[in-house]
Amino acid sequence: MKIFSAAYFPPIGYFSELINSETVIIEKYENYIKQTYRNRCEILSPGGKQTLSIPIVKKSGQKQFIKDVKIDYKNNWQSLHLKSLKTAYLSSPFFEFYIDAFLPFFEKKYTFLLDYNIEILHKLLSESEIDKKLTFTEEYKKEYSFPDFRNLIHPKKNSPKFIFKKYTQVFFDRFDFVPNLSILDLLFNEGPSAVSFI
Repeated sequence: MKIFSAAYFPPIGYFSELINSETVIIEKYENYIKQTYRNRCEILSPGGKQTLSIPIVKKSGQKQFIKDVKIDYKNNWQSLHLKSLKTAYLSSPFFEFYIDAFLPFFEKKYTFLLDYNIEILHKLLSESEIDKKLTFTEEYKKEYSFPDFRNLIHPKKNSPKFIFKKYTQVFFDRFDFVPNLSILDLLFNEGPSAVSFI
């Protein structure tokens, strides 16, 4: 049993911990924390590691439960994110194999960030042919007696040192291997065998 915050196309380390957990719990009642994987993912672009962030509707001076956080569509970030993915992965071996499955996430407008992230997670599990039931918290608890990944896997902190097999990334001729990017990086590069690298 492990508990996680929902994440936007989560990093490989997150996905690895999730699929290797017998029971998965997703937090609904934590306060939203900015600059985390809750609303961002990291990909490898022609210029190096790139962060894609989802803008949210800010409530000045007010804390919000993650389940109540709304996505901001004032700017067309979905189109920009899709364009960035195409720039980064169009030449990858499995981009065409997977992109149609993920296109709806760059076309449909979801109201709540949590709902959006959960739908993405379901699709990632389905495309990876992993049968995993997600359960959800009914209240906030600061501590649990089982592994808590809500704040452990973080883009701005030293996350756990995951050890994965290296795989060939699109710009391997420009950059050393970049670990723990979005699970999309692994899927687009390794396809159906991606899970064997986790």
